[in-house]
Amino acid sequence: MDQVLSGNVGNLEALAAFVARYPRLAVITGAGVSTASGIPDYRDDRGDWKRPPPMQHQLFMASHAARQRYWARALVGFQTLQQARPNAAHAALARLESRGHVNGVITQNVDGLHQRAGSRRVIDLHGRADRVRCMGCGARRMRYDLHAELADRNPHWLEAGARAGPDGDADLEADFSGFRVPDCTRCGDGIWKPDVVFFGDSVPRTTVEAAYGLLAESDALLIVGSSLMVFSGFRFAREAARQGQPIACLNLGRTRADEFYALKVQAPAEVLESLCEMLESGSSRGVSRRPA
Repeated sequence: MDQVLSGNVGNLEALAAFVARYPRLAVITGAGVSTASGIPDYRDDRGDWKRPPPMQHQLFMASHAARQRYWARALVGFQTLQQARPNAAHAALARLESRGHVNGVITQNVDGLHQRAGSRRVIDLHGRADRVRCMGCGARRMRYDLHAELADRNPHWLEAGARAGPDGDADLEADFSGFRVPDCTRCGDGIWKPDVVFFGDSVPRTTVEAAYGLLAESDALLIVGSSLMVFSGFRFAREAARQGQPIACLNLGRTRADEFYALKVQAPAEVLESLCEMLESGSSRGVSRRPA
């Protein structure tokens, strides 16, 4: 890593200069982009778990009890994702795309907030939490519709108080054995699962190829709000480094790809708003776009 800087004005100018120098920028985002929207993250500034690891794909598919626990907690916790709104970091990335600085966003988040903020080219690496899919017949429905059915079948669970977790989970411990989970009515007994990539599952090949395609079309890579501890995101930083693409990072704390960065600024993702202002003020701050 060439430079590690804190988030003061001078160091944000260094990051703005990086963005201006490489106008076709691929961006990878993680949970740190959405914390200001009220969605908790998984890891601390050392990259360690803050809470128990999330649901494993194999366990969800194999155990009815695990699905009861998941959907009971989700019925309480998913309200946080439903109520979340884009914050300054989401808005800044959409603004950077509209002004030609950002080529596209590869997000590890499942909250859909980049799209709601106005970003046009977004690759949802881990899927979208606002949809569910039948693992038997492939039928899809909106998650709020399934949650309405879950609430009708389990009305007293709406009264449970619990701290929200990432991705619509909640810190709730109870006897889940009576929680009623509906099967898919289209095929009769299919399992409803959020249309996201759980831990232990694989990102769809078409999604991975789209992300590699975006990287190949870009001049450089910017990491925002991610420790990249999960391989599904880390591989793109590793590939960019292998291809000799410059990489910058805006993140609080350690990341798995620290050795690859030409520049790292340790600050919250929302400072992207100030970075936009620096770019828009242009040469008055010594920031200019690379000549064509």
